Amino acid sequence: MNIGLIAHNAKKKLMQNFCIAYRGILSKHELYATGTTGRLIEEVTNLNVHKYLAGHLGGAQQLSSQIEHNQIDMVIFLRDPHKPSSHEPDISNVMRLCDTYNIPVATNLATAELLIKALERGDLDWRQYV
Repeated sequence: MNIGLIAHNAKKKLMQNFCIAYRGILSKHELYATGTTGRLIEEVTNLNVHKYLAGHLGGAQQLSSQIEHNQIDMVIFLRDPHKPSSHEPDISNVMRLCDTYNIPVATNLATAELLIKALERGDLDWRQYV
């Protein structure tokens, strides 16, 4: 499965810790992330991450394009609800497209853990047939 990973600046450390904790599961899948987030994940996990541009430089738009072409199966976007980013319209578009194309998306740690456990159990295998 292809997994998109995005994290606001205040949540990047949390994303790193999430990827460390679930490295075994994530290593079985293709990971895609905005530039800085992808680099930080690679540094602490040794996982291979396909990196887009930084989110504010078009990385969110690149992820959106893959979602539109049914090339992403799940998105984990750890967002900071208290501090909207300057490229919030691009991020909102990612979530809108996930809703449009029926892509599971998590925007907080609790939901991300539910999705990653579901992925491990095979609950998301239906995405292979979409």
